[in-house]
Amino acid sequence: MSSPPVAILRSGLVTPVGLTAPASCAAFRARLTNPSETRFIDADGEWIMAHQVPLEQPWRGLARLARMAATAIEEALADVPREQWDALPLILCVAETDRPGRMEGVDDELFQRIQELLGVGFSADSTIVAQGRVGVAVAFARARALMAGPRTARVLVAASDSLLSWPTLGRYERGDRLLTAGNTDGFMPGEAAGALLLGVPEGRAGELLCTGIGLGHEPAHIESEEPLRAEGLAQAVKAALADAGCQMHQMDLRITDLSGEQYYFKEAALALSRTLRVRKEAFDIWHPAECIGEVGAASGIAIVSSALAACEKHYAPGPNILAHMSNDAGQRVALCLQYTVPE
Repeated sequence: MSSPPVAILRSGLVTPVGLTAPASCAAFRARLTNPSETRFIDADGEWIMAHQVPLEQPWRGLARLARMAATAIEEALADVPREQWDALPLILCVAETDRPGRMEGVDDELFQRIQELLGVGFSADSTIVAQGRVGVAVAFARARALMAGPRTARVLVAASDSLLSWPTLGRYERGDRLLTAGNTDGFMPGEAAGALLLGVPEGRAGELLCTGIGLGHEPAHIESEEPLRAEGLAQAVKAALADAGCQMHQMDLRITDLSGEQYYFKEAALALSRTLRVRKEAFDIWHPAECIGEVGAASGIAIVSSALAACEKHYAPGPNILAHMSNDAGQRVALCLQYTVPE
């Protein structure tokens, strides 16, 4: 293994199917879903359906993103004394800069609003990762670098995102990207927030470790006209496996950000064919987006949280998990997760 692993200590989630990580992950396991009508209409005059978080008040915009993030962070830090929170670096994942209808203020104001809601100022090592769905892997790499030094033993990674605004929905609807009555090859939009407390591994049984991180770039991204060969995702998967010192056939489960579009299902299948060299009888693939919709930057947190819950509650098919995520512009990432099974 070329780099030290990172321990995933605790998670927090706010999703359309649960306002805590246990509730959300139980819904993922049961494949529960709860779409509802939005205030927006598609080109055929039908209400656009989406996965919406049932907050107690109708907050909008940055206030909604901040409230969801603060709730998830409080859950992830439930075991950390509040007086220690200001020593934690917060790596906040938000929508990529070229995302249609991207909300103004997510690069600076959102961070400040979260701190005000929590009544805390996070470490000066805190940063923003504006990388959309691949952001969690970028954040993990930054957290690993921070924890390699002597000053930082724990890092908080959080994300908050929503696709439920007309500038975003309108652009995707015009591009035939949304799942509607007239388009079956699309995704259902959603919103969510999540947080993960990362730390230096203690070497004990019952830890979920991130042992490998891989990055890649796909030239034939979803908006290009190039033939898809999944070179970018295969590159990311191979890099993560090499970082973890293992091979694809040793993975027991895949958890991905697939949200309904055939392009990404095809990419996942092609990447598997490029990286799996030993036949496996079964190789499950989970995608939490079937329960919460396309949630952008929060996708990665939901994926890792579902892996943590599956391992801790012993319903994962094995201890070795591969997670992978893809952005529309071509960025590809993969994470190797390993659970140290108690004897």
